Amino acid sequence: MLEIEDLKVHFPIREKWQKATVKAVNGVSLSIATGDSLGLVGESGSGKSTIGRAILRLNKVTGGDIRLKGMSVVNAGRTEEEMLRRQAQIVFQDPHSALNPRMPILRSVAEPLVLHTKVRGVELRRRVTDLLEIVGLQSQFLYRYPHELSGGQKQRVCIARALALQPELLVLDEPTSALDVSVQAQILEFLKKLQREQNLTYLFISHNLAVIRYICNRTAVMYLGQIVEEGATEQVFSAPRHPYTKVLLEAVPLPEAGQSRRTDVVIGDVPSPVNMPTGCSFHTRCAEAMAGRCDKVAPPPVALADGRRVRCHLFAD
Repeated sequence: MLEIEDLKVHFPIREKWQKATVKAVNGVSLSIATGDSLGLVGESGSGKSTIGRAILRLNKVTGGDIRLKGMSVVNAGRTEEEMLRRQAQIVFQDPHSALNPRMPILRSVAEPLVLHTKVRGVELRRRVTDLLEIVGLQSQFLYRYPHELSGGQKQRVCIARALALQPELLVLDEPTSALDVSVQAQILEFLKKLQREQNLTYLFISHNLAVIRYICNRTAVMYLGQIVEEGATEQVFSAPRHPYTKVLLEAVPLPEAGQSRRTDVVIGDVPSPVNMPTGCSFHTRCAEAMAGRCDKVAPPPVALADGRRVRCHLFAD
């Protein structure tokens, strides 16, 4: 369904009266099979949302290629971009900001249909009503405004709008982070059911590792614009191989007060994407860094016997 090859997304900025470049995504390669779900995890600023936005052409790509069902997204013309809008949609993190406060729900959900199809009038209202029913909302919501809905209801409206053109790929950018825990559970159950019924492909971006483990078949761990580990979700969570993946999982709060604390703690702060460290991007915080190697040479991605890919010198040999 989706292939990303050596993707780079850089943003020019001014820092201390000088021009600089933020390397938000710096050489990412990923692939997602049809009907599969890939989770993208990592610290804030690692480039997860930038990848999701680049797939939808919401961010300009600096280098590399993105192919959706074999069609290049980066080099798409107007006709190809219209096809992209039909085949891929995004659900943003904040449902309140994603909806126009001056539009009733009917108009918000109908907007993709108005722009890309000839459906109008009674048929348009029927299609919107059907979409709301799919996400568990009744027709009484058609003429309500976003401020009259709860957070969970607004997110369901955003999902209904994303499904309007019957896409095959959904980019879900932290779709439950702004919701209460009970509402999160409802939305996650709905997303799993929706994927089974419509054979959707998910790129699920989240900070919540438990959500990724519940929803996704495969997981990719990002650090400073690069994928440092990728593999089957249960493999990554039960036996992480990259040092960053280990400390990321160790940082999850313990559910019981009596449990002993784990000792693996990441040191320091994330380096600036403007001044990237030489060699391995994680060597400045890694307890297993090898002097003269990790700080000098960038590790290539290594394919392991269990099907995982790890970007680390510990496995390069």
